[in-house]
Amino acid sequence: MSTSRFVSRRSFLALAGASACAALLSPCVRAADLAKLTEDDVTAVALGYREDAAKVDSAKFSTHKNGQTCANCKFFAGADNTPSAGCQLFPGKSVAAKGWCSAYNAKA
Repeated sequence: MSTSRFVSRRSFLALAGASACAALLSPCVRAADLAKLTEDDVTAVALGYREDAAKVDSAKFSTHKNGQTCANCKFFAGADNTPSAGCQLFPGKSVAAKGWCSAYNAKA
């Protein structure tokens, strides 16, 4: 198993914590003002981000379930029916509402 493809729990938590802090400290911006997150972004790769949740490799990401999308994740900053919006895990980037990453956490 190559360490370059997988992130340790400690690295993930440090990255997620730093991202959350940056998101809280950054001013509110519209999705149109944010750069689009690409699947080859370093953080996106670490979290297994896909622009289309239907294209997630469920064998690789066993936590992925049908119906999970960025739009219904608690980290997504968009309103209902927003095609893309900011995400607390990817500060300064816009994620696709129909996307998914391994940090998915259902809205309450």
